[in-house]
Amino acid sequence: MTKIINDPQNIVRNMLHGFYFENKDRVSYHAKYNIVARKDLADAGGTTAVVSGGGSGHEPADFGYVGSGMLDIAVAGSIFAPPTPEQVLEAIRLVDPSKSVLLIVKNFAADVDSFLQAEASARAEGRSVDHVVVNDDVSIEDDATYTKRRRGVAGTVLVQKIVGAAAREGYDLTRLKALGDAVVSRLHTLGVALSPANDPTKGKPSFALEPNEAYYGVGIHGEKGYRKEAFSSSEKLAVELFNKLKRMYRWKPRDKFAILINGLGATPLVEQYIFANDIRRLCELDGLDIRFVKIGTHLTSLDMKGISLSFLQVEDEQWEHWLKADVRVAKW
Repeated sequence: MTKIINDPQNIVRNMLHGFYFENKDRVSYHAKYNIVARKDLADAGGTTAVVSGGGSGHEPADFGYVGSGMLDIAVAGSIFAPPTPEQVLEAIRLVDPSKSVLLIVKNFAADVDSFLQAEASARAEGRSVDHVVVNDDVSIEDDATYTKRRRGVAGTVLVQKIVGAAAREGYDLTRLKALGDAVVSRLHTLGVALSPANDPTKGKPSFALEPNEAYYGVGIHGEKGYRKEAFSSSEKLAVELFNKLKRMYRWKPRDKFAILINGLGATPLVEQYIFANDIRRLCELDGLDIRFVKIGTHLTSLDMKGISLSFLQVEDEQWEHWLKADVRVAKW
């Protein structure tokens, strides 16, 4: 598949330079380590900086969420590979030593290892650092088991939004860590793909699908899903994802939820909104109290055609407040 790129080995650096070209009034770009930081980082309020990141190929995550009220710094790895511990440590070092740092990490083994190595190194330097691991994906291994995969996927964006807003209001590291963990515990995501991602650094698709085939539970790096079947309608996709999430929560009428409907890279807004309408009807049938809805392309898998559905049970009115709080970032 033809891609609008130059040298495949320079994709990340070229992309970040382009993002900086558009957003240099709000961010700084540290090219050596592929770090995007708030331009006003030195003057930002609060006691704790929020740092996140991961492999590239998931744009606009995570650099699109750098700014007041969300992330202070984002670190970009290679396509579908996390940043190195050295990169993450350099991001931590950009924060004034008088401040603490909270790392928000997606639950993939390589990501967790890289960020926690950097955390250990930063602590050895005398820095106050902690982390939240987001494990919102509830895809099952296959139709014969309910073992959950627990990868960190699109729900990460909701964690970043809530924690970032609380950090702006002055929450310290201990409170932010507890808040992040609480949000993650009530956050679940499930996705479906209609086409694979095509990684230009590898020159092949992430998995194989027949024409007009849907793949439930597939990962954002092309990890195995739990079932393939012929696509029939948006409504069928919505029912499958909704009912799987319903089993997780065992919700009751009037339970409060926030919803993120996320395009996986090549899904146009018209289709996202049709899917959202199907979810709306299902929520009404079950009598759910939906307090916040976000629809759009927020955490992708390159050019994958597909959609993910995240539900967050709103256990604290402050969570809703922070989800709705104004931010100054490029892509929220």
